[in-house]
Amino acid sequence: MSMFDPRAAAAALAVALSAPLAAGAADKLPAGPGLGQDAPAALVAKWDISITPDGAGLPPGSGSALQGALVYVRACQPCHGPNGAGVTGVTGGPLTGGIGTLATDQPVKTVNSYWPYATTAFDYIRRAMPLTTPQSLNDDEVYGLVAFILSIDGIVKAADVLDAKTLPAVQMPNRNGFVNFWPEPPKAFKIGG
Repeated sequence: MSMFDPRAAAAALAVALSAPLAAGAADKLPAGPGLGQDAPAALVAKWDISITPDGAGLPPGSGSALQGALVYVRACQPCHGPNGAGVTGVTGGPLTGGIGTLATDQPVKTVNSYWPYATTAFDYIRRAMPLTTPQSLNDDEVYGLVAFILSIDGIVKAADVLDAKTLPAVQMPNRNGFVNFWPEPPKAFKIGG
């Protein structure tokens, strides 16, 4: 009766794996599990749309609050209410208001009161809004929407034009309300004590 010896099997496997492949055998090995295909460059580019806090990745284009107000009424107001104030019973919460409430017993977290970077608003709107048709807005419409939302609470003026140069320069009210780990942790921060 033969017994399986796991140590002998492991040793045999190690020898087999370390042996060089016969000439040409490597060309016959499958490149992977044989699932899917390489994504075309155009498809990768369509999804490679991340914007960093400093504005890297912002596309060409521009928009003002006046232009964004028209897009807002059509694409955003049904969920976020007039002037971004929210709609009771609808999923989309308020986008505006709440500035100065974060340290109170009833903080109101909105884009304008809570978010540290205006570039994040551009990234999120372009990527995920409107909820029923994400990525359907062009870049000028997104710049305009960001300008409109920020203008409601006076973060930018209604006539200001936002683009890849001016948007990163917008100072959000809660810019310093977070520990900033971007682009790297603060020098004084220690992980693990």
